[in-house]
Amino acid sequence: MRIAGAAKLVVVIAIFLLTFYVISQVFEIKMDANLGHIFARSALDAAARSTKPPRYKCGISKACPEKHFAFKMSSGAANVVGPKICVEDNVLMSGVKNNVGRGINVALVNGKTGEPLDTKFFDMWGGDVAPFIEFLKSFQDGTIVLMATYDDGATKLNEEARKLIAELGSTSITNLGFRDNWVFCGGKGIKTKSPFEQHIKNNKDTNKYEGWPEVVEMEGCIPQKQD
Repeated sequence: MRIAGAAKLVVVIAIFLLTFYVISQVFEIKMDANLGHIFARSALDAAARSTKPPRYKCGISKACPEKHFAFKMSSGAANVVGPKICVEDNVLMSGVKNNVGRGINVALVNGKTGEPLDTKFFDMWGGDVAPFIEFLKSFQDGTIVLMATYDDGATKLNEEARKLIAELGSTSITNLGFRDNWVFCGGKGIKTKSPFEQHIKNNKDTNKYEGWPEVVEMEGCIPQKQD
């Protein structure tokens, strides 16, 4: 009887050890599989990060050098989608912000700090040019001025308004016509003509939209004003 009991005990112990071994092996296999999955996913994520192009301020194509402000802007699309103006990753004007309108849209930025100062739009189809002229005269030296048309930005423009915009560095303002698309970035007190300007004429033979030309877009790096 004692021998039989001892034999049973040995069998029980053997079964326990075998069961423990099997469980441990299965557990290790699953752990290895999970670890392998984690490492594989980490490797894929790292590869994706290494191949994904970097994002620069305002979504421009390359980083700006030191002491420059990144900007990107676009004119309106026909009379449907408003213009958009972004400086230093800060969207100053857009349809989403609900601060754009028919005519000429203007955003002002501090030329030393890059901080936004003001945004306004002036209806150059059904509005009055006088408030626009007064606004243009109020700019302080060193102010960065960004302008974009929406729908029509030229009908009510007169020679005085065009001259004031030309003094900000614009060369196309003298030729801006009915429903032309135009974007411009200049500055109060600028000594030369601005390199930041795009202009597309309204031409029924080449217009992308019925009655309006295609959207114009522009990006770049504005030099910081130095004392």
